[in-house]
Amino acid sequence: MRSLLLATAVLSVFAPNICSAEPNVTTPLSSRQILPSTFKPPQVFQNVNLLRNINLEKSYVKQSVNVVIENTDSNPQDEYYVPFEADVMANVGSFDVKDKKDPEKGSFEVEAIEFDTYSPTQFFRVRLPEPLKPSTRLTLAISYTVLDALQPLPATIEQTDKQYLQYTFNAYSSSVYPTQKQMTKLKLPTSDVPDYTVLPGEDNKEFPEKQGSSFTYGPFGSVPAGAAEPVSVRYEFTKPLIHATLLERDIEVSHWGGNLATEERYWLVNNAAQLSKNFNRVTWQATQYYSPPTAALKMLTVPLRAGSEDAYFTDDIGNVSTSRFRSNSRESLLELRPRYPMFGGWKYSFRIGWNGNLAKYVRKLSAGDTYVLKVPFLEGPKQNEGIEYERVEVKVILPEGAKNVKYETSIPVSSVEQSLHRTFMDTLGRTTLAFTALNVVDQARSEDLIITYDYPFTAGLRKPLTLVFGMLAVFTIAWALGQLDTSIAAGKNNVFKSSSSSSSSPSSSPSGPSASSARASSKPHSASSGQSTPVSKGATTSSTAGASG
Repeated sequence: MRSLLLATAVLSVFAPNICSAEPNVTTPLSSRQILPSTFKPPQVFQNVNLLRNINLEKSYVKQSVNVVIENTDSNPQDEYYVPFEADVMANVGSFDVKDKKDPEKGSFEVEAIEFDTYSPTQFFRVRLPEPLKPSTRLTLAISYTVLDALQPLPATIEQTDKQYLQYTFNAYSSSVYPTQKQMTKLKLPTSDVPDYTVLPGEDNKEFPEKQGSSFTYGPFGSVPAGAAEPVSVRYEFTKPLIHATLLERDIEVSHWGGNLATEERYWLVNNAAQLSKNFNRVTWQATQYYSPPTAALKMLTVPLRAGSEDAYFTDDIGNVSTSRFRSNSRESLLELRPRYPMFGGWKYSFRIGWNGNLAKYVRKLSAGDTYVLKVPFLEGPKQNEGIEYERVEVKVILPEGAKNVKYETSIPVSSVEQSLHRTFMDTLGRTTLAFTALNVVDQARSEDLIITYDYPFTAGLRKPLTLVFGMLAVFTIAWALGQLDTSIAAGKNNVFKSSSSSSSSPSSSPSGPSASSARASSKPHSASSGQSTPVSKGATTSSTAGASG
């Protein structure tokens, strides 16, 4: 009883600190707004000079636009619109706008908007940090990626054939404002470009101008707003087109164990050209001796933080032994080989995980009980051909009792949810932040996710107190059960003793042969109760004689 009172008193002291796990989560970095069909971007800017770079060296398209804008209105303006076709807009990711001349100021506020659900054109609205005065110029650096923009042509090939991709785009940079001068440069992975669109230029010139693996369309003169000139280029790219439909990434922080546990679950598909014939294992093994270029995915390389340990690689069947993990104080590397080569259209799902030293990810501020967690938003494989992620879900599980949770990341996230995660020896549950990002590419490996939270000393005592009181309760219950007398043997002994005493009483014993027979028949009964009943010699003889007669 005293132990129970003591436990109640201790819990009442720590309860205000242990139970206060209300996180303070900031709002998402990006949002979407649907505008009425009558909306039209106001014509208050003009593009004085524009240079667009399109990089096709990866399995996704990466574009960067440097444009000098000028306010042509009589009033200061702070909203600049960038248009996209509706089907392209759904695949645009990592959209970022900065001041070209002063990138240290950080990214501008960006918001995805659209006319209506069925509008063929949608926009990103860029808010300038300060309204641009009339006749004033500003140089913008716009960058973004486009997923699912490359199409294999032909769509089917043989196992050892080269693969060619086709990319179709607008020769003019899409804009809702008139452009005085512009140029588009393409960077291709190879000089093997059998097909491309040719455009006429000034002074009997033709575009594109070719220089190695680089193509240049332009310069073009004055182009009105909304002008379009579709062009396409077909080039050799004998590499896999790795597309992750879903990546689930869990990060669990343990202060008591000093450990940061990470697990990632992948659902991959190779969007490369599919096989025109059945897969031939003999041909595949024969070509591995000289390792020719192939559109099949053979291996994934996952660089990890130095000092990582306990790495594992499993799939739907179980552990995959075709992997190698190397870790030292300078670097860690996890090499994965799927159970089969992934050709075009083939799918593969698996999970990997590892542990890391928490001290390399978390630091405590000098004042108070505030901790700062800094982890990569995305890790995973690093391939020369690149990887695109359709949907990424990152879940950060903080220690139980963490409060005043805030986060910061440069990755545009579509949603942030807060919940409680319960596991072994938890009472109320651990504060968890779940981030969802769409259209992410592997270049996000360089972007960090920073989370700050308060973790008081009393919150750290919750788990050991739970363990102590739990064990105390178990031992108390075991001791209480041990004091109960659940035996039934004692009751049986008392009944047998009463029966033996009444059968051996002289006053109630009848005489004659029948009495001797009764005493003889009661002998086993008294023996079973552990009592020895004396029997006279004469009685035994009479019983024997009677039996023989």
